[in-house]
Amino acid sequence: MTGARPGNSRRLPETAAVLEVRRAVRGWLADYATGATSDVAVALSGGADSLALTAAAVVEAGQVDALVVDHQLQRGSDKVAAEAAAAALALGCRSAHVLAVEVGADGGMEAAARAARYAALYGARGGVPVLLGHTLDDQAETVLLGLGRGSGGRSIQGMAAFADPWGRPLLGVRRAVTRQLCADIGLTPFEDPHNSATKFTRVRLRNEVLPLLEEVLGGGVAEALARTAEQLRDDGAVLDALADELLRAACGPASNGPTLAIETLATAPAALRRRAIRAWLLAGGAKALTNKHLQAVDELITAWRGQGGVAVGGGAPGRRLVVAHERGRLTLRLQGSQGNIMDGRGETRGASHGPEGGSEA
Repeated sequence: MTGARPGNSRRLPETAAVLEVRRAVRGWLADYATGATSDVAVALSGGADSLALTAAAVVEAGQVDALVVDHQLQRGSDKVAAEAAAAALALGCRSAHVLAVEVGADGGMEAAARAARYAALYGARGGVPVLLGHTLDDQAETVLLGLGRGSGGRSIQGMAAFADPWGRPLLGVRRAVTRQLCADIGLTPFEDPHNSATKFTRVRLRNEVLPLLEEVLGGGVAEALARTAEQLRDDGAVLDALADELLRAACGPASNGPTLAIETLATAPAALRRRAIRAWLLAGGAKALTNKHLQAVDELITAWRGQGGVAVGGGAPGRRLVVAHERGRLTLRLQGSQGNIMDGRGETRGASHGPEGGSEA
């Protein structure tokens, strides 16, 4: 479904909540909007966060197109999507598009729904940034999830304010503020039943763990977690830049192909070496890298004892993507089901299985 804006945008009252969300959107646009216009798309679910974001974007941005994803996972989801689209038009969006998607099963329902949603949003964005309604509370939950999984500094950096084309203007705004904005302007948000389903880890973090931490630690926990994410992201940007330099040095002459000089990597600090390895693997087609993958590859450099290669996620049907130590260089190649492949525990076995488990690196 596509709708066109019916006329004038809705005038917003200047309440504290409205002004806070508007300032957040205005600041994001000042920092990240590029080109001749500040046109954006907004991912609108009908919930309080995305409704508040849409209302503020209509006032602060150029033209705003609302993108409403219907996951078709609940009865009546089409009606919810249509109502969200209508609300977007009433707020003053130039257009509202309902994007019906088919959710697969890979990685569980949450992961599959997220993949389908982002693919639909990317395809419909029309070349402009897509604003997402993630708040400070969402950031705090993301950091806690990363801590619990033990997946390293990258995972507890949280979500970025802008990772082209995805924008998150509300990472400094509390969820209670977006709900108050909706109340102030007379909007009734959709309450997704999945947001109260305790089978989802994030829901239990939101409703049980964070409130307990706030009580035990005397408040301010969500803000502290969000600050931690921001500080780590600043640090991570510096480390990534240094790792890029290391990677260029390890690549050497182009004639060597997609290989890395082990001597160059072995003499580098571990933090930089692991970042360089991760970037190299991703560029070579690796997917769903875990900490076990990176540890096993790192041992090909720092604890070489003749072990077989390491299978990493990616590759092609019937063939695995394998990292190996060969003549002083680290290689990345597709291999069939034969050959010795080292798993994430440092044990040598057949190539048909790679390291399993662990947290995404």
